[in-house]
Amino acid sequence: MSTLTIRDFELADAKALTDIFYDTIHEVGLEYYTQEQINEWAPLPIDYQHWTKRLEDWPPFVAIKDDVVVGFITLTESGHIEWTYTHKDYQRQGIASQLYDFLEQKAKLQGLSKLTVNASKFASPFFSKQGFETIEQVNSERNGQILVNWLMEKHL
Repeated sequence: MSTLTIRDFELADAKALTDIFYDTIHEVGLEYYTQEQINEWAPLPIDYQHWTKRLEDWPPFVAIKDDVVVGFITLTESGHIEWTYTHKDYQRQGIASQLYDFLEQKAKLQGLSKLTVNASKFASPFFSKQGFETIEQVNSERNGQILVNWLMEKHL
């Protein structure tokens, strides 16, 4: 069985991470959201330059398996998890759990006492399993489409 390696973001990861974000939302997300909602959440065509800048601003931890980028997770200075995504072909293999465990260790080392996340319909069960509690439902509107997620938190 191959092992998972987690490392800091490198600029060369930007395209693969952007593709994971879009592919996961456009394929896995359809189980939970309408096509119209998906199109507003992750509009096409993909703006790789925009995403490279976002990833540089919030550099994620990157999961690698068999030389393939298979997921990523971010931690802001305030303890907010901005993104947690696993490659559509590597779902349900424990990658997000390993990324989260890595992130939580980093958060504790940074002296953070709480983590927060705005979890989508398909991410909220995952975060509940990690010990997060739901604070409130958040409805975000994008061009007339309502995207539902939940503000969740965990005290460390």
